[in-house]
Amino acid sequence: MKAIILALSVSALALSACVETTPTQNTVMGAVGGAAAGAAVSSSGDMAKGALIGAALGAAAGTYLGQTSTAGQCYYRNAAGQRYVAAC
Repeated sequence: MKAIILALSVSALALSACVETTPTQNTVMGAVGGAAAGAAVSSSGDMAKGALIGAALGAAAGTYLGQTSTAGQCYYRNAAGQRYVAAC
């Protein structure tokens, strides 16, 4: 069951990268995906704690890795880990 929840949250995040979103939507989507992933990988007694940690990390990632303020432009990372801006 955990694997299914984790796979669905990763799939949703991957598909959400294909649409134009606002910075606030990026943060919210990151938080929701992170909470789902955190709860999925936590033990049954720590699901709430895992969801909270996942939500915090997901929100930070959604904000940091989301789109730029320029419409049609997104942040990407190359193999060396460097960020660059290109068309979505």
